[in-house]
Amino acid sequence: MPKLRCIAVDDEPLALELLEDNIRQVPFLELVASCHNAFEAMDILHEQGADLIFLDIQMPGITGVQFLKSIQGQNTTPMVIFITAYEQYALEGFELDVVDYLLKPVAFERFLKSVNKAYDLFKLHQQTPTEQTATHFFVNANYALVKIRYDEILYIEGLKDYVKIYLSSARHPVITRMTLKGIEQKLPSHEFMRIHKSYIVSLDKIQSVRNLKIHIGEAVIPVGEQYVEEFMKAIGE
Repeated sequence: MPKLRCIAVDDEPLALELLEDNIRQVPFLELVASCHNAFEAMDILHEQGADLIFLDIQMPGITGVQFLKSIQGQNTTPMVIFITAYEQYALEGFELDVVDYLLKPVAFERFLKSVNKAYDLFKLHQQTPTEQTATHFFVNANYALVKIRYDEILYIEGLKDYVKIYLSSARHPVITRMTLKGIEQKLPSHEFMRIHKSYIVSLDKIQSVRNLKIHIGEAVIPVGEQYVEEFMKAIGE
């Protein structure tokens, strides 16, 4: 597997130096650039790209949170690990779906645990559908890799940069930062179908179709006009 290409961003020289040293000690990490502020990081990201950003939160000009919000939603948005001296930002990091949140001073053992998690996510994203197991895949949700079994998926709802995965085995949906198109590529095409700009359904879980509305459990999901013909063919009508 290729290395994780990283950008380190921190306005404190000593903190940045320590971060650089930690990155160089990990064989699967490659330091692309070190930046003292978000503006430098933006330039590097546009010019060279990156897989992972180690991002300080409290910086002059643009904060780490503002910087992350500005790049989210792009097709090549890198993973982010927040590194900060302020514990109160942990909740905001959770809401922004960062890989991890590290509190300064960061012990190397804690740093290594965090980057191992990022690397696991990276390897999953690098896999092709044929390389993935035939029974499940993983998504990043609530600071963890969550297993999603194909046979438990009822339907999937897209909400801008997030998707809700409704499962037969859970009362509440799994929410992960991913586009509907991105998750569609992980699903077996003969078992799942996009039937609306905001919905993918498990064909096996459909209980009835009435007036172009699909009933799955208590959910009623409309079939979008542009998907009607393909959907009717899929169910044999």
